[in-house]
Amino acid sequence: MANQDLNPQGGVQGSSPLYRFGTSPNTRSVLSQKVRVLTPAYGGDASVMYQMGVLGSFGISESKTVEAIRGIGFGDQIAELVPGVTDPQNLSFSRSLLYLSNIWQATGYASGVSGPVRSLKHHRWPFDVRQEIVFSTLADQEFSEGPAQGSTGFSGGVSTTTYADNLGGSSVDAQTGTHNILVTFYEGCWWTSWGHTFEKDSALISEEGEAAITDIHDASTLYGEFTATGNDPSQGQYESQMYANAGF
Repeated sequence: MANQDLNPQGGVQGSSPLYRFGTSPNTRSVLSQKVRVLTPAYGGDASVMYQMGVLGSFGISESKTVEAIRGIGFGDQIAELVPGVTDPQNLSFSRSLLYLSNIWQATGYASGVSGPVRSLKHHRWPFDVRQEIVFSTLADQEFSEGPAQGSTGFSGGVSTTTYADNLGGSSVDAQTGTHNILVTFYEGCWWTSWGHTFEKDSALISEEGEAAITDIHDASTLYGEFTATGNDPSQGQYESQMYANAGF
């Protein structure tokens, strides 16, 4: 019998009962039940990423320094705050350890029963992560009918996914089960920490890991100096009082 916990097909990384889908409420707030995290699975199609299973938590953090500029003789006054460069962004994962699939295998590496990777020093190639926030039916209706999409012409980073047989639906859902998704793409990720602990008083074993990210984007927009990012007075958007007399 094939390894059902690492059997990439139909958009997910396994075919065992651990990968069954359920329903989720329709709310205005984003629910963790509606967030999909996709990574390359070892043994799967090299051009496809699959939804990870038994993922306990997934988070991202980033920071950058902002340097205060002051002038001698002007008292305790900040002349301007100058943003520095962004520190490397970090992803954090928590995933249940499976006998036939660990967190290395779930991100594309030959580990566990699939190969020799046992340490960060065996980590030779980066991986990518695709995060999808699946809209509720309520959000679907308001996004497609509201003025936000049409007035800006923005479509980058917003795509659709269909919940058919391979994504927890049915043959009927193939006609009606399409939802908008908000896509964030984490590119060129390198594991920076990884570990798990066996405890005598706890049966459940989880693997914890953190990864540094080379770049973040929406997988669609062409980024550059003139990317529309908001609060741009040259576009008639909100302008800080500091720049109110800058000629816009």
